[in-house]
Amino acid sequence: MVDVNSLVDVKNGTQAKRIFWDADIYKLELEQIFGRCWLFLTHDSIIPNVGDFTVTFMGEDEVVVVRQRDGSVKAFLNYCTHRGARVVNAEAGNARGFTCTYHGWAFGLDGSLESVPFEKEVYGNVLKKDTLGMKEVRVESYKGFWYGNFDQKASSLADYLGDYRWFLDIWMEGTGGAELIGPPARSILKCNWKTPVENFVGDAYHVGWTHAASLKALGGPLGVLAGNQTLPPEGAGVQITSRHGHGVGILFNAGPALMAGEEGAMAAKWYAENQPKVAKHLSEAQAKYYGSHFNASIFPNNSYLWGTNTFKVWHPRGPNQIEVFTWAIVEKNMPQELKDAVRRSMLRTFGTAGMLESDDSDNMESMTNLNRGPHIAAGVLNSQMGLGNEHEDPDSGNIIGPSAIGETSYRGFYRAYQEFLKAKDWDELRANDGKWKNELLNR
Repeated sequence: MVDVNSLVDVKNGTQAKRIFWDADIYKLELEQIFGRCWLFLTHDSIIPNVGDFTVTFMGEDEVVVVRQRDGSVKAFLNYCTHRGARVVNAEAGNARGFTCTYHGWAFGLDGSLESVPFEKEVYGNVLKKDTLGMKEVRVESYKGFWYGNFDQKASSLADYLGDYRWFLDIWMEGTGGAELIGPPARSILKCNWKTPVENFVGDAYHVGWTHAASLKALGGPLGVLAGNQTLPPEGAGVQITSRHGHGVGILFNAGPALMAGEEGAMAAKWYAENQPKVAKHLSEAQAKYYGSHFNASIFPNNSYLWGTNTFKVWHPRGPNQIEVFTWAIVEKNMPQELKDAVRRSMLRTFGTAGMLESDDSDNMESMTNLNRGPHIAAGVLNSQMGLGNEHEDPDSGNIIGPSAIGETSYRGFYRAYQEFLKAKDWDELRANDGKWKNELLNR
């Protein structure tokens, strides 16, 4: 049995090293976190037409997401209700329905079982087709981004995102919406799913050291950080964490910082021209962040970099392996020339073979595998940077750490992680809504 209280010390900002490799903890995560949190599935831009579908995962369960004839979106577990074989074998495409390749059972776009070969001859009247459709998964959308949830009693997606939507709206809505460029690149990493999530949720501390050689090669404004020669100046950024562990680290006015030359100039011009529009459409406070660089994660396993414009899901494949799905993010109203430049920049940096992606992967794998050693495993993981200096953000309502480099968002992520592992259901989670800020602020 897992002693959840021993895994995270919120007050002192530490975590047990077991969380990166223990099989019992991983099993509990699949049940308590992936079994009832909102998990990213797809975006409207990936399945725009009736019959468009894409196959993805929720935890270790394979899911097919389909655009319906009425324009809505549905998701189903991707198995045949006859003998459990996979129904949809393609990663994505367009279809009028789906047929299992094992025995030919055919399902409609709505998941209903439409036909069974030789039904009358071999089944007679015993088969109740209306009960044998593909199992549907609850789905909801925020600004065109579709998420699924296995728990019918979970709070709505909007409530789950909560006050963190204040930051999402800046790039998801500020200039007319965002979209993903697919299909996703897919790769395997030999690490625990939490190691990349915590890296993306707000870790600016590693940038100058881990990425020193890459920053020198890429050039651009962030090149000055290479080799930890200097820290970002005071007031250069902030760290944010929210109710359910979503977090972001923000470096002000550094959105196109890894886009050098003409591409960087084109992106900087776009941000400058659109910042007043964001202020008018959203608020002056939100416009202050537009054009900045965001490194962020939506709990539990969806991360993005806005500015570097990569969008990722870290699908667990056991306690020490993940499959990574990677898309480029663009703003819908960007000119095509800028969209192309953004995608090229993303591929150079955080694509499957990207320079910065490769740097990070080495660290994520060592964090997972080294911590299984009996002597190394005896210690704890430290996330105390900035501890005690946070306060409530008056604009967004989230908890804010007043520095570009800190671990506020780490602590918020693992506070939520422990809460989900402990809570028996969503009623208990909702009952804690008034307590989370006090926990992080040690009040």
